[in-house]
Amino acid sequence: MADLIKSGIDGMDSMLFGGFPRENQIMVGGGPGAGKSLIAFEYIYRGALAGEPGMIFAFDEEPKKIISNVKGAFPNFERLDGLIDEGLIKIEGRDILQEAFNKYEQAGMEFGRIVADMEKKVIASGAKRAVVDSSSDFELVIKDPIIYRRSMWSLAANFRRLGVTTVFTSEIHNPDRKKLVFKPEHFIFDGIILMYQNGEDSRRIPALEIIKMRGHKHSFSTAPYEITPNGFKIYSPETIDDQ
Repeated sequence: MADLIKSGIDGMDSMLFGGFPRENQIMVGGGPGAGKSLIAFEYIYRGALAGEPGMIFAFDEEPKKIISNVKGAFPNFERLDGLIDEGLIKIEGRDILQEAFNKYEQAGMEFGRIVADMEKKVIASGAKRAVVDSSSDFELVIKDPIIYRRSMWSLAANFRRLGVTTVFTSEIHNPDRKKLVFKPEHFIFDGIILMYQNGEDSRRIPALEIIKMRGHKHSFSTAPYEITPNGFKIYSPETIDDQ
């Protein structure tokens, strides 16, 4: 039986029949506004509530802005400030990429330094959960698609070696399930979770699907979800069966 780590997200662990396999490297993909960053943050928050340190590498926003966004979406995350003060949630990242953005011609070398810096921060924090938000940002640094895929494989492999269960967010340019196209780098990950906007343009319904989860069974349902003050709520047949 797989050693599982509970996401703590309402409905997610039912779809995973218990949780993520420990040390899996999981991609959460979706279009703009789907909630990728928020669901990744909640994964870290729920772990921290259980006493499990988590590290967030966020490349799009400064930590203060990230915390403000989370508080706006999840006002009932009352322990958030305390968990950050205790060091159970750490947010890093934007400065790690800054130098590399200015040296595209040395992107492969720079990425190696980025991976080393991220590894040092994970070790120093004792994190067992991590978030990389977003892995798509690395494409701005690494123009060569082969070097990019090798670099992403190296990053996932390093986190796995450190015993960290990681969620990587990724932009899906066409979030319509019927028109979905997977990139080669998507197959690097142990798990793939996609967040869609289903329905007509006038009435879009957010839904989540687990495409794969290496080493463990999972639901094949496409489940609607909503973002509530208490966090995500995913409505799947497995959730109903558990009640």
